[in-house]
Amino acid sequence: MNPKNNWNARTIAVHGGARRSQYGEMAEAMYLTQGFAYPTAESAEARFVKTAEDEFIYARYGNPTVAVFEDRIAALEGTEDAFAAASGMAAVSGALTALLKGGDRVVASRALFGSCLYVLEEVLGRYGVHVDFVDGTDLSQWEAALASPAQVVFLESVSNPTLEVIDLPKVCKLAHEAGAIVVVDNAFATPVFSQAVQHGADIIVYSATKHIDGQGRCLGGVICGPRELIRGKIEAYMKHTGGAISPFNAWVMMNGLTTLELRVKAQAESAQKIAEALEGHAAISKVLFPGLASHPQHDLARATMAGPGTVLTFDLKGGKEAAFKFMNALKVVLISNNLGDARTIATHPATTTHQRLPADQKVTLGITPGLIRLSVGLEASDDLLADLLAALDAI
Repeated sequence: MNPKNNWNARTIAVHGGARRSQYGEMAEAMYLTQGFAYPTAESAEARFVKTAEDEFIYARYGNPTVAVFEDRIAALEGTEDAFAAASGMAAVSGALTALLKGGDRVVASRALFGSCLYVLEEVLGRYGVHVDFVDGTDLSQWEAALASPAQVVFLESVSNPTLEVIDLPKVCKLAHEAGAIVVVDNAFATPVFSQAVQHGADIIVYSATKHIDGQGRCLGGVICGPRELIRGKIEAYMKHTGGAISPFNAWVMMNGLTTLELRVKAQAESAQKIAEALEGHAAISKVLFPGLASHPQHDLARATMAGPGTVLTFDLKGGKEAAFKFMNALKVVLISNNLGDARTIATHPATTTHQRLPADQKVTLGITPGLIRLSVGLEASDDLLADLLAALDAI
């Protein structure tokens, strides 16, 4: 079922891309199959020459369940097509590797998830791809870096974990003038609050493990973009190197999309309330949340995103010792390194998600010993706030 032009996002999230069998099932079918049988040898030959819509060869290349998820997320994001990947990092590394070759140049924001930095510096670097890093919030650095040609620009629209918001419209304009394809990791913005396509991004990458699943069940990722790139370089790379999502995980993600907007908006509302309550607390030196007027890019976030997101960070004055005391005192909030879950999660980036970064890079990025990343879930905001305030009292 192709989305109607006048459907709203919530309707697309429920009905987009639906494929029903002859049985007319209400819930989308899960096709747990590796391969597909052909009626004749001639039809097998024809399918390998050119696969028509709703024809499949092998689960690594495509699957009916996976196709529903891909069509639905592409329609929701506003792109022509999508390719579902085994994880968020499979999507990031797949998109970048498919688009780049030795001698090419990437301009990337410096504030990136540690695994993204590894792909850029270690993996692509060893194959002769040159990477220039810039301060993503400094437009003059983008202008200088993109004064010469580049093949790819890579950034997180909202950085992990310090929540820097990049001026996407201006960076996309500079990138296109330099001949670059813009690849945006949109995990923090979510498909609900993202306006990256409207602002000029070419490829949008999500870790579906986060908000799209939203309940900590499965790994998954997705690459959204123009059909020419998705079914050209990206599909060719992904299907031959094995980064495709499993049908079961795609089925979970597909069903996660049906409640995505309801969940994310409720989480963002709680995050706003918590950020406002924590700002100015005696034990906290700084609260960062795009929904706060004190956030350095607050106005930019309001102009380029449909909502502030579900994640906030705050810096405890007592450093690592205070951070650990605080986390160990939590009763409702869980300690983990994930985000976008229905359960609220506290993370200490300096010793977990970003612990491999050199000390000087942590300082540059603002990943201090006292920094806590809080991914707000679906619990009652009053219960969360009471838990957080009690833990702060325990420091």
